[in-house]
Amino acid sequence: MPDPRDPNDPKGLIRESFRIEGITPEECRSIFVDWALSVEAADHRPLIEALLRRHADAPPDHPMRAVLAEGLTASTGPRRRGGRNARLRDT
Repeated sequence: MPDPRDPNDPKGLIRESFRIEGITPEECRSIFVDWALSVEAADHRPLIEALLRRHADAPPDHPMRAVLAEGLTASTGPRRRGGRNARLRDT
């Protein structure tokens, strides 16, 4: 059930991930992607920062903390690589 107290985690995905004992980093990444797709935001960083503050009491080695921290440093979008000019330069 969604947590009405946390608009940054409307489905409670992040909250529940912190409750799963023995959760792996891969599982946390999958949950993070589901969370990112479930919130409408042009920039997820402020939401991630709020979630890190909310779960600051979680164990420091919890994999979701690392995934959230990675989300803060992740690229803001795909960057174009190559293209016609890059192909023509090598010939």
